[in-house]
Order: sequence, then structure tokens, then C-alpha cells
Amino acid sequence: MDNNYLELLDFISKNSGVSVEELGRRVEAKQAKLAGLISKEGAAQIIAAELHISFDKQSIKISQVVPGMRKINLVGRIITLFPVKEYNKNGRSGRIGSFILADETSNIRTVLWDENHIDLIVKGQIFNDCVIEITNGTLRNGELHLTSFSEIKLSDKNVANVIKDKPAFKKTINQFNTNDNVTTRAFIVQMFEPRFFYVCPACKKKASENGECLEHGKVVVEKRALLNFVIDDGTDSMRAVMFNDSLNKIMTPEDLAPELFSIKKQELLGKEVILTGQVRKNQLYNNNEFIISNVEDVDINKLIEELEK
Repeated sequence: MDNNYLELLDFISKNSGVSVEELGRRVEAKQAKLAGLISKEGAAQIIAAELHISFDKQSIKISQVVPGMRKINLVGRIITLFPVKEYNKNGRSGRIGSFILADETSNIRTVLWDENHIDLIVKGQIFNDCVIEITNGTLRNGELHLTSFSEIKLSDKNVANVIKDKPAFKKTINQFNTNDNVTTRAFIVQMFEPRFFYVCPACKKKASENGECLEHGKVVVEKRALLNFVIDDGTDSMRAVMFNDSLNKIMTPEDLAPELFSIKKQELLGKEVILTGQVRKNQLYNNNEFIISNVEDVDINKLIEELEK
């Protein structure tokens, strides 16, 4: 079961006195009443409202943040502070700031849109390794977004042993949310021809085939590959993408040649594998895709042990 969902039930239980088991039954009943049109997390939030539990004034753990949640209050440590960027899009311009906020349960990318908040970064008033309190944040596409209605301030609270590597939770495909780090067991049901591109060896950004990098000029480019395929676990299907480093775990560079790829493709189609990676929004097609970081064969003995537990 999804750890985020369990964390949410535990939070509601502690603030209502209703057992986690009873809350789970209420969530299932609410989902059934709404004909499955709402997620478990969404149903849990409705149950919380019915129990007069508000998240507005409660600080929660990062692992308890779920899609659809608003007015989120967190306390965490900044583990990665990104440079402030300027944007100019659709006639609108401005600055955007961001950082990775972590606590002892998980971490989350946090995006700042308000100029006063961004000035906190520019002036060095919030910085790497500082502890902050955030009030009234909103979750969008798996990220915490702060607007002029949000607040940020330094905190003297103790936040130690933070999670720097975002944990991957076991989920079925129909439970995937944007920016989730997940592990799932699924079949490869469709595979497309590999695509190739070139990167600069210095900055690893895309370069032209003739060796031009926008940042470093003329370079000796590195050729990289990516492979698109479709996975299905019985609950849903999704397009998955493997880039050069993870792709090497299922096929060699020689296997990508046209005459060998068709053989390797037939070998992999229909195979059940364990995939780990991140769910990301494809901005071009406005849908989620699964960016694979690791592939493992299914260990039958290990699977039996897990089922027995």
C-alpha cells in the first residue's frame, strides 16, 4: 500500500481518535459512493473534513503531502538551493526561485513565485542547510508551489537526519502521480525504435551533431541513446523512457543497431520486470511518462517471500 496514503491515514487517526482500520473502511466506502472517480488520498481528505480536521493550521511531514492538498504547512531543511532564474513566456516575465526541502520522512522540490520570497534567496536570508517553516503552500504536479499568499521564515526547530535521496515507493501504475519516485512490477508490451542524440561532454546538455554546444562552442560530442516502450501491470499502461545509462542494463550499444535491435526487441516483449524511476509530466503531450533509472529481473523466490508476508 502507498506509504503516503498510510501516513495521511495515520495523521487523521491521531487527530480524530478514529482507528486507521476504520478510516480505511470509510475511504473505501467513499470511493464506492463516488463510483471510483476519486483517489484514496482524495477520499481520505473528504473524510478528514467530515471529522472537522483541517490541514490549514497543522504542520505535516513531507511524506504526508498528497495530490490535491492545499494550504500545506511544512518544516524542513533546505538541502539544495538552485540559482534564481528569469523567465519570459507568453508576454509575462519575472523571476523564479526553487530549492529541495527535506525532513526525516522525504523531500520535495519547492518553487517560489513571489518576488519577496525570491529576494530571501538573493539576499542570502535563506540558504543551503537552513531550517525553514512554510505556510500555505500548494501541491502542483508533485512540487510545492508558494505564492504571495504563502509565508517562509527561518525556524529554530530541530530537523535532523533528513532524507536526501527521495525514497521509491512500491505502486501500481494506476496509483502513479507526477514526480513520484516509484518501483513497480510490469510487463513490457510495446517497444519503439531507439532514438539518438548528442551531448556536450562538459555540461552534458544537448549539442548539435556537428559538435556545437551553446555554452562551450565547438566540442567533441558524445552520442547518447534513448528508448521508448510501453509497460502494463494489469491496472493501467504507461509510456516508459530509458536513457543511455539505464538502457545499458537491458541491452548493449551493439544491440541498438537496426539488425540486432529487432532480435533484442522480441526477446524483451512480454517480459515481466521490476522498474524503478520517476514519473514526470511530458509538457509536449501533457501526460505522464515513467523515466526509468533501474531495471531488475523478477526474482520468483523473493516475490513468494513478499507475498507470504
